[in-house]
Amino acid sequence: MPPRRGKRQRDVIDLTASDPDDARPAKSPRHLSTPGSSQASGPGFSQPSSSAPFPAPPSSSAPGPSGSQHLLSVLPADDDFEPSTQELTQRDDGPPFEHYGYFESKIVGVRYYNGVATVGELVLCTREPDNQYDSNAIRVDNVMGRQIGHIPRAVAEKLAPYLDSGEITMEAILTGEKGYYDCPIRIHLYGSSLPLARAGLEERLKRDKLIKATLLKQTRKENDLQRRQAMGLKSGRGTAGFQDGEEVSLEELAQASQAVNLRAGADMAQTLVMDEGQLSKLPQAEQPEKVSAKLLPYQLQGLAWLQAKEKPAFPEPGSAESVQLWKRDAKGRYVNIATNFTVASPPALLSGGILADDMGLGKTLQIISLIVTGGKGSTLIVAPVSVMSNWEQQIKRHVHEEHAPTVLIYHGAGRQASARSLKTFGVVVTSYGTLSSESAANGPLFKMDWRRVVLDEGHTIRNAKTKAAEAACGLKAQSRWVLTGTPIVNNIKDLHSLLKFLRITGGIEQPDIFNAAIARPLSYGDVNAEALLQTLMRDLCLRRRKDMKFVDLKLPPKTEYIHRIAFWPDEKKRYEALLSEAKGALKEYQERSKLGQKGRFQGVLERLLRLRQTCNHWTLCRDRITDLMSLLEDQDVVPLNDKNRALLQQALQLVLESQEECPVCMETMTDAVITHCKHSFCKPCIAKVIDIQHKCPLCRAELAEDKLVEPAPEHSAEEELQELDQETKSSKTEALLKILQATLKNQGSKVIIFSQWTSFLTVIQRQLDEAGYTYTRIDGSMNTAQRDAAMRALDTDPETRIMLASLGVCSVGLNLVAADTVVLADSWWAPAIEDQAVDRVHRLGQTRPTTVWRLVMEGTVEERVLDIQGEKRELVSKAFQEKGKQKKAKETRMADVLKLLA
Repeated sequence: MPPRRGKRQRDVIDLTASDPDDARPAKSPRHLSTPGSSQASGPGFSQPSSSAPFPAPPSSSAPGPSGSQHLLSVLPADDDFEPSTQELTQRDDGPPFEHYGYFESKIVGVRYYNGVATVGELVLCTREPDNQYDSNAIRVDNVMGRQIGHIPRAVAEKLAPYLDSGEITMEAILTGEKGYYDCPIRIHLYGSSLPLARAGLEERLKRDKLIKATLLKQTRKENDLQRRQAMGLKSGRGTAGFQDGEEVSLEELAQASQAVNLRAGADMAQTLVMDEGQLSKLPQAEQPEKVSAKLLPYQLQGLAWLQAKEKPAFPEPGSAESVQLWKRDAKGRYVNIATNFTVASPPALLSGGILADDMGLGKTLQIISLIVTGGKGSTLIVAPVSVMSNWEQQIKRHVHEEHAPTVLIYHGAGRQASARSLKTFGVVVTSYGTLSSESAANGPLFKMDWRRVVLDEGHTIRNAKTKAAEAACGLKAQSRWVLTGTPIVNNIKDLHSLLKFLRITGGIEQPDIFNAAIARPLSYGDVNAEALLQTLMRDLCLRRRKDMKFVDLKLPPKTEYIHRIAFWPDEKKRYEALLSEAKGALKEYQERSKLGQKGRFQGVLERLLRLRQTCNHWTLCRDRITDLMSLLEDQDVVPLNDKNRALLQQALQLVLESQEECPVCMETMTDAVITHCKHSFCKPCIAKVIDIQHKCPLCRAELAEDKLVEPAPEHSAEEELQELDQETKSSKTEALLKILQATLKNQGSKVIIFSQWTSFLTVIQRQLDEAGYTYTRIDGSMNTAQRDAAMRALDTDPETRIMLASLGVCSVGLNLVAADTVVLADSWWAPAIEDQAVDRVHRLGQTRPTTVWRLVMEGTVEERVLDIQGEKRELVSKAFQEKGKQKKAKETRMADVLKLLA
């Protein structure tokens, strides 16, 4: 039928305008019923009603030679950066917007587009400000990105200003069949949860006749009810103290400490995947002939599962089963149960999945077995720098020499020498930093068609906006695997980036659809969304825990103690003086904020950092007695000399430790940098801003790449020895030495001492020298060869019975079963990082009972950190409710700071 817009040709038709009603074909679309009447639902999708909020929008929009070979050398800092792995924080990115209501509308111009549309299907609405016919245009796509049409011009004219200002986000669902001219749609709007902002926005929405007052009132009540839900944990208290120089036994230390089980209860991932009964009945593969190590029964089950997931198949037509959320109806069509998207031809299925066994259950061995039994082709393994060599060692150890694949450690400036021969190696091991670096230049790793790609410590890419995540998604591979003991670090959104990497299809690979179909309804306890996610995870994720009976690791017991320490009198005076200063800074910040003036929250955070460091040893904060930012306050833009760079790096460290969010992407910062105008951003975010406008988005100062300062690298012990007063003991180092003295009386016992601060490790190191102990050390300043040497000393030297370890480096990838005792010298927000560090010792291969000591100064912020950690553990174990997650990240951090300084 010819267009009805004058004599214009079809190629210049205004596709955003409604077609006239009198030209409509006789058959009208069949509509879904409106709220209040009986509703028809698409497969696996619950239709929204006025009493049940529609799923929420995203928190931000996103659209060889034989043998083995090493290529190691000194790298530029950015090439070796490992995003997320080094972070000691977790992001708290609950949805910042809440449901306001919905209205009925239609999609127009559908006859000009071939996007498939199904009743009940989620669709994507995207602004098109550059549309040649209408600058207010809003296009509508199906979940596969094919255009269906546009929102009517009159409706778009009202919505566009809200969308462009970021005041609202919109989501939509098709409520009827696609007709010749249009298709009915229901549009849901979301906006600020702040009372004043909501009140103003409601008035404008009513004035524009977008949402009725009665519906706004109803959704306001529902959201208020959600916000009133809260929870918290309290931990017990105890005291401990011994006289100076008094020799004590482990039994006396244990009696004076509080025994705890910090990880009691289910974890979120376990509530999603197969239960213990189902897992125990999985079929087993045969013992691979090429593998010299004898696989345990659960590992043979894991191998069979891995092999099956590399060759997925669709269910039969009409079957109740689904594969990767795809079902087949009685007619043989393929229906995605998350989005209701329906197609006649088979969609692509991903090959791979998530191996999420507990740390220490042999994920590496199972993947090696898959590699040697999985046919020809090269496997790329991406791993943290600290564990790259572990893959080579494990292949040598567990595969018969004549069948062992050739291994290339592809890392360092010299790696280009073997770039052309990548395909001749059976296994190529690289780092996340190298992967990110090569992605920007479309390097050799991205020109290979890999048989499979394996992400070790795969939760590194849980933020899809990081360079590492974007790079991993850009690799070409037949099969893709994620290995992680923590597939969900903080909330269910952590899974989205993993699913995107795996290349799942059907719509949920897009962040908007994932949030609409899964993340938001789960936050409201929606049972349909819970069932949907469980279906997906039971298909794609295999998770076994050490405490499952059928796993039967026969691990020796693990005992954890909180060892509380009293300050010495002079330390207590110093701590209380700093505490008063911190409370004063917090009070000043709050008062200025109430008056609408700009306060410096960073000053509060710096004082909080000093308090924490003082709990370890006063010398750690000796040079921070004056407010570091006060030295820069008089200058809007700081000249980047050596002194100012050091000050800015200290300021950036505060931002990283306190979970500050990036002002651009509104996520906790990764790959962070600070500008010469003293503002911090994710490096990829501010780089894009610089490309577009060359100005700081916060203060409009001129900005370029050379005006960005990256975090300072960890110092080596030699550098810190020149800066610190290592002679003086502290109450915490004295307590630590007593634990060492008592532990090392047991023949063969070895101890790992973890700290967040390498400077504290250096203080301990000096006192170990004085006491005559032999020790080794691992921290972020060491290269791969130095780390491997430290590991060999711990494993093979009977005289080396102590390892000093930087928590950020040793919480991932390392096998530390040579030790049987762990000392956590300090704690901070994220308990998952500490748990991972402990699990490096208490894992498969451990033959001794394991003891964990958490050193806590009595009556200080360290005790309150335990409360906050308990709340975070509880939030993660509450699989889907995620109560308390409606706050913005900064508000949550402020609440934590108030608890610490109470």
